[in-house]
Amino acid sequence: MPPNFTGYYRFVSQENMDNYLRALDINVVLRKLVCLLKPDKEIIHTGDHMVIRTITSLRDYVMDFDLGVQFEEDLGPVDGRKCQTTVSWEGDQLVCEQLGEKRNRGWRHWLEGDQLHLRMTAEDEVCVQVFQKVK
Repeated sequence: MPPNFTGYYRFVSQENMDNYLRALDINVVLRKLVCLLKPDKEIIHTGDHMVIRTITSLRDYVMDFDLGVQFEEDLGPVDGRKCQTTVSWEGDQLVCEQLGEKRNRGWRHWLEGDQLHLRMTAEDEVCVQVFQKVK
């Protein structure tokens, strides 16, 4: 049985965010601003349904989806694109595939103790973030 990701997680660290955003064609001003943000994550995981809120001082982003069901994701707040997104389990990892203009776009979440790890990919770039569970 996959782990339950429900909880509130505070930002701890990130690596390679600027290059990841560059691969998404984000302009330099917005890249610099995003690299300064320290997002929190709130995850509600009920059976095959999940809501993942990324919370920042600039803007919140909400993903509300059923596992294993493809849906159109509006990434307008992120980079102005839409894509066909599917989130499913790969062992104990939550894996997201985002099909659209950018090759190799997606992410994976996994837990290590009370830490939530996020690995985001776009083109040949990888950004890793770590969050600490607080409740």
